[in-house]
Amino acid sequence: MSGEDFIGRANETLDSTYEEPVSLAAFLDRLFERPALASHASKYLLDAIEDAGTRTVIEEGERKDRYRFFDDPHNDGEHAILGNTEVLNKLVDDLRSIAAGRGKDEKIIWLEGPTATGKSELKRCLINGLREYSRTDEGRRYTVEWNVAGAGGSDRTLTYGDDPVADEDDWYESPVQVNPLTVFPQDVRRDLLAALNERLGDHVTLRSEGDLDPFSREAYEFLEEQYRREGVEDLFSAVTSPEHLRVKNFVVDVGDGIGVLHSEDEGSPKERLVGSWMHGMLRELDSRGRKNPQAFSYDGVLSQGNGLLTIVEDAAQHADLLQKLLNVPDEGHVKLDKGIGMDIDTQLIIISNPDLEAQLNQHADREGQDPLKALKRRLDKHEFTYLTNLSLEAELLRRELTNETTVWQADSWDELETWIQEPLTVAVRDSANEVTDVELAPHTLEAAAMYAIVSRLDATDLPGGLDLVDKALLFDRGYLPEGDDRIAAEEFDFSDAAADGEGGIPVTFTRDVIADLLHEAQDRHHAELPVERVLMPRDILNRMAEKLGTAPVFSPTEASEFEERVVPVKNHVFAEQERDVLDAIMRDKRVDESTVEEYVEHVYAWESDEQIENERGEYEEPDPLKMKVFEIEHLGRFAEDNYDGNEPDDAVRSFRTEKIITALNRHAWQSRDETFHVGDVNPKEIPVIQTVLGSHDWADVQRAYEDFDPRQWDNPPSGTETADLKETTIENMRELFDYSAASAELTSRHVMSQVSYKWD
Repeated sequence: MSGEDFIGRANETLDSTYEEPVSLAAFLDRLFERPALASHASKYLLDAIEDAGTRTVIEEGERKDRYRFFDDPHNDGEHAILGNTEVLNKLVDDLRSIAAGRGKDEKIIWLEGPTATGKSELKRCLINGLREYSRTDEGRRYTVEWNVAGAGGSDRTLTYGDDPVADEDDWYESPVQVNPLTVFPQDVRRDLLAALNERLGDHVTLRSEGDLDPFSREAYEFLEEQYRREGVEDLFSAVTSPEHLRVKNFVVDVGDGIGVLHSEDEGSPKERLVGSWMHGMLRELDSRGRKNPQAFSYDGVLSQGNGLLTIVEDAAQHADLLQKLLNVPDEGHVKLDKGIGMDIDTQLIIISNPDLEAQLNQHADREGQDPLKALKRRLDKHEFTYLTNLSLEAELLRRELTNETTVWQADSWDELETWIQEPLTVAVRDSANEVTDVELAPHTLEAAAMYAIVSRLDATDLPGGLDLVDKALLFDRGYLPEGDDRIAAEEFDFSDAAADGEGGIPVTFTRDVIADLLHEAQDRHHAELPVERVLMPRDILNRMAEKLGTAPVFSPTEASEFEERVVPVKNHVFAEQERDVLDAIMRDKRVDESTVEEYVEHVYAWESDEQIENERGEYEEPDPLKMKVFEIEHLGRFAEDNYDGNEPDDAVRSFRTEKIITALNRHAWQSRDETFHVGDVNPKEIPVIQTVLGSHDWADVQRAYEDFDPRQWDNPPSGTETADLKETTIENMRELFDYSAASAELTSRHVMSQVSYKWD
């Protein structure tokens, strides 16, 4: 593409974003076609969130519908909020009540949680999402602009600054994005809204309860006075004629419909909330001894957020403002000065760490005399917690270490598990200013993420026989294997686990540990492979546990407790590495999926008394011999004694019905698809089949390779079965699980060192 092509695309983007300003009458015609364009602030925010749709996720072992808006879809997931789906859903429920005026109008939404839990990402996600939604036809946001030049023969102009501009530039936009409907008198507006709501047909109706902002009111009253003096009869038409009033759309952004008060922002409470008087302009615009609202800056957070959203970030730094916000949600009004007020339509959200709650409770012991009681009553708290899903933590950690922004949306646990376990290569510049690649071996990010998750889980509600790693896996995939079956998350009661996610190792700690390790060459060597530039799971787990005691973010008690939890994580990761090595060794010995699928198909046809279509398109009866051979040789569940010829006995019949057919029917039920076919089933969805698709043990290896000796693995003599098997295994690990030669060497060495001591 050429430079002109990009310029052309930029032109198209802007052309599709902005509309030509229109008259008030033309805007009303547009509203009657699409009433939602007149949405008040909370309804517009709700519309933007719902417009993106939902998707299904599993968190804390439960299936939940998640609003895609919080995946930051307009920006390729750059500021997606990972996890906390239940908190976000409750936030949307509150917005729905606020938008509909159902009892929560006076509430200020309070988002609280420890550092690195996604609160700041939510702020960015809201800004990004609302900005992009306002660029769409469905999400257009409108305000008014005024021109008083020439009214009644006057040469007066509106101005924000010292130098008035003439002609077309005499148009001045409302500095607080006022809703065009506020131009109408209250009684007319009430009837207009009723007519629009009748066309809207939504359970959340449109509202417009405020009046024009002071800047616009000054223009309106000036025009009204001029035309009244001239004796104009249709006064409203004259004031709002296209020569004086236009409706224009604007792109929502910080300062234009979104106000953000940062922790470092300073000034008096009034300056931070609404703005300040410009004294030079006061001298120029002062009218008969009163303050002219056109000499106000309107750069406070409420002014910027009028029409949509006001966010107070790190609210503990602005605790003095919170009480002054008390009446804004329910009264919708704020003062610029003693005699000048401004109506506000904005959704208030405050964001804080847990330190704000301590400030709010400083007078709690005074009970009925608590001066902060009224404020606390208006705050509607939603608590963000640390992630408790392994996949989400792995995804977040990967984001922290790379520029990846894609939101993981897997169709199955197998796909998600692959992403969790896959390796990562990071380019690092060394002290000699040379760029080298450092590999995080397969399972390394998984190990770091699992350790963080385990540190955040409550251990007091663990059922007998389970550890925290089991709980973490249950939360992520929704079940645990138990022999030939699975135990669903619903069968466990974690309802008392209020502490899950409230504390633990933050992702920033893990990220910093890995970042430091990336710049350290590991103390290991190989004649041919760059093993010193590979980070293994145990490298990161050991360093994380080692750093706990010196990190100021942890108390001594937390550091001691978290250090103890590293052991089950190491055991889990080793089991994963061992499985990789076994699968690589036995790759040529395992049953391929097509054989498994054929068996499942025959069993399904056998149970339902149906025929099977063969490769020639002919229908035939299910083959009892194929099922028998599979059950004896591959499953190892039965012997010849269980069959009369090829006919199964009751034990085999029961197995087929309870272990195979039940799993198929469960899949069909969960899929809710009228076109269900047995071929649609992933064999791994059937627990008992998982054991056939590559689950081997070392006894299988001994039977298959009689001369193999794991004690020789590090440096096997050439020409031996061990040497040949090692070469094949390393290659299989690279092909099957994306290991590099160096990480496959290190992983297989580690596994063999644990196996060799018990080798017979």
